[in-house]
Amino acid sequence: MLFIGSRHCGRFSLSCPVEAKRGARVKRVHGTTILSSPLAASETVRTVAVIPAYNESSTIGSVIDGTSRYVDEVVVVDDGSTDDTAAIAREHGAHVVTHVFNTGVGGAVRTGYQYAIRHDFDFVVQVDADGQHDPEKIPTLLDHAEDADMVIGSRYLNESIDDYPLIRRLGITFFTTVVRKLGGIDITDVTSGFRVYRVSALKDILHRSDNHWAVEQTLDAAQRGQRIEEVSIEMPIRDEGESQFSLDTLVLYPIRMTDTVFRVLLFR
Repeated sequence: MLFIGSRHCGRFSLSCPVEAKRGARVKRVHGTTILSSPLAASETVRTVAVIPAYNESSTIGSVIDGTSRYVDEVVVVDDGSTDDTAAIAREHGAHVVTHVFNTGVGGAVRTGYQYAIRHDFDFVVQVDADGQHDPEKIPTLLDHAEDADMVIGSRYLNESIDDYPLIRRLGITFFTTVVRKLGGIDITDVTSGFRVYRVSALKDILHRSDNHWAVEQTLDAAQRGQRIEEVSIEMPIRDEGESQFSLDTLVLYPIRMTDTVFRVLLFR
C-alpha cells in the first residue's frame, strides 16, 4: 500500500523540462537540457532521480539538494522509515512516495521505476540516500546514457574499491562474476546502485526479486541485448549504517541466487 505526496515543477524552475528538437543531441547542465543541433518537430527530454531511503534523515536533505541541480524531478521512495526521512525530503522539494513497511532496496527502486514509467520520463538516475553517490557525477552518467540503455557507475574502475572491507568485495565479485558468465557482458561492479536507465528499455527489465534486484535486472538486460556501459565513479564507503554483506550472507549467496538466475534464464 502506498501513500503518495506531491511536488510541483515550478519549485525548481531551472530543472523543469525544456523543449528539444527531435534528432538533436542533448546534454544536461545543472538540470537544464541544452541542444547541440536544432532540427524540426519538438519533443521533451525529461529525467527523474529515484532515491530509495530507509531512515536516512541525516543525509537525505543534502542528497536531494545536490541531485536536483541535474534532473527535472527528484522522487524519494521512503521505504517504511521510522525517522523524519519523508518529512525532510518534502522540505527539500522532493516528491515522496511512502511504503507503509520496509520492503528493501529492491522494492523501493521498483516503486521509483514504476513512477518514472507512469509519468513518461525518458531517463532515470538512481542515487543512494546515504551520501555515498556524488550528485556532481550525474552529468557524466547521463552523457554515456545518450548511447546506452543502462549506465553503471563502477568502483572497480578506480581505487575507491580498495577501501571496502574484504567480505564486501568478495560479495560484489561473486555477483559480478555470475552476471559476466551468464550474460556474456564485460562489467566490473554489478551491485552498484549509482545508475542511469533509459526508461523505454527499463520497462522490459522490471525485477521481481527484492534481495538481488541488481543481479536480476542487469542479467535480464544482457539477455535482451540491451546496451550496458560502465563509467568509473569513485564511491567512498558510507560513514554510518551497516553493509548488507557479511560472512553469513556470503556463504548463502549461491543458494539465494538460484531462484533469481533461473527466473531470468528460463522464464523471460
